[in-house]
Amino acid sequence: MRHTLPRVGYLLAAVLLLAASFQVAGQRTASAQEKYTGYLMAHFTGEHADGEQIYLSHSDDGRHWNDLNDGRPVLRSTVGTRGVRDPALIRSPKGDRYWIIATDLHIGSGTSWGDAANRGSTSIVVWESSDLVNWSKPRLLDVAGDIPDAGNAWAPEAIYDPATDDYVVYWTTNSTVDGLKKGRIWYARTSDFRSITTPEIYIDRPGDQGIIDTQIIEVPDSAGGWRYYRASGDGQLTIEAGDSILGDWTRLGDLSHMGLTGSDVEGPMWAKSNDSNEWSLWLDQYATGRGYMPLASADLGSTRNFVRIDDYHLGGTHKRHGSILNLTKAEEKRTLTEWPHRPVHRLQSFNYQGRYVRHADFGVRLDADVKPAEDAQFRLVPGLADHSARHVSFESQNYPGYYLRHSDFGFSLERDDGSRLFAEDATFRQEDGLADASWSSFRSYNYPDRYLRHRDFQLRLEPVTDATGRADATFRLTS
Repeated sequence: MRHTLPRVGYLLAAVLLLAASFQVAGQRTASAQEKYTGYLMAHFTGEHADGEQIYLSHSDDGRHWNDLNDGRPVLRSTVGTRGVRDPALIRSPKGDRYWIIATDLHIGSGTSWGDAANRGSTSIVVWESSDLVNWSKPRLLDVAGDIPDAGNAWAPEAIYDPATDDYVVYWTTNSTVDGLKKGRIWYARTSDFRSITTPEIYIDRPGDQGIIDTQIIEVPDSAGGWRYYRASGDGQLTIEAGDSILGDWTRLGDLSHMGLTGSDVEGPMWAKSNDSNEWSLWLDQYATGRGYMPLASADLGSTRNFVRIDDYHLGGTHKRHGSILNLTKAEEKRTLTEWPHRPVHRLQSFNYQGRYVRHADFGVRLDADVKPAEDAQFRLVPGLADHSARHVSFESQNYPGYYLRHSDFGFSLERDDGSRLFAEDATFRQEDGLADASWSSFRSYNYPDRYLRHRDFQLRLEPVTDATGRADATFRLTS
């Protein structure tokens, strides 16, 4: 027997349904209605000490990046393997909640790639924040533990699904299905990044071809003809398009016509320009170790529309597989206030003005035509032993946490060991230049009768008693 609803009931139900849809739509678009003014990149830097942690970088234009927190990790994992890779930044639709999710993997601790892929962590690491600055302690979310024969859980990503008002989390797991073990993309749903639904296969390539590093971007105006685009590493760098996250996807092509395959690049990162109808696809040149490179397109409907971009700069740290978040003005202000970018300088010699202080194999000398240029770049930070005005320490641009330090009155680039002696050896008082007051000289903190100077192009700490010494101890800070 069919039950009918009176007409008034239908009208009331329709009104309530319409109101609810407007409310949900408003929640989804609240943050998108604010103008974006900057960009934030989360990444790791490599398998070296501290490399497998969370680093942040900022850009005004989406092409030129500055390291935040003076190139040091912003977040450290204290759970699981105590190392993280492949971080993804997620913002809630209302812009009131943020998450960072990352691979629980620490190759730098001595783990082999074979063990990591076949007997590794099945969890991902999660941080949560309400303001993009103050983050929770890291926690583990076991995403692949229910997958039979799961060997790992790598390169996690998440995207908000308006159809269900929750998030689709997806990642790569190396596991056996129908007798074949390989990497497949799995997915599950979550509303809080604390619990998930039962994982299911999301993307599976034919035969024994594995897949990894999928990242999806939403294009609200369907630029190129589709609402969603995803890039994956599956032997090629494959681009696909679809109109729903878990619906059908169409292969648009790959980047082999640009000389870029899965043997050359990995870790694709999508980013939308704040100022134009252009999309960037950043690719990690892992095979050559050169870090990220950007491609750009104003029409994502064909892989033939991508072009290489040459005018870009990645800052001082080596940036590996991560993600990019467009920032509102308020988000950008909070981020830069918490982790200000301090400019880098070179120390130019007064009497050999074509030469600059640089480190090489952790020794310190004066050279011309320094390559790589970052070896001659330092941040002037408050003195490690004395934070008062004019006391400074010289932190390496490309080895954050390493400082110019004297020992037996010679100089080397050394990592801060936290000791009082190190702090004193690495602290100097910046004064008017001994040979020219418009330049600078640097007096030792713990040997105040001695200055930083060069002799035979080696950096020394010595007393200054004559005109030659005054010239040798005079430097200019240049950009």
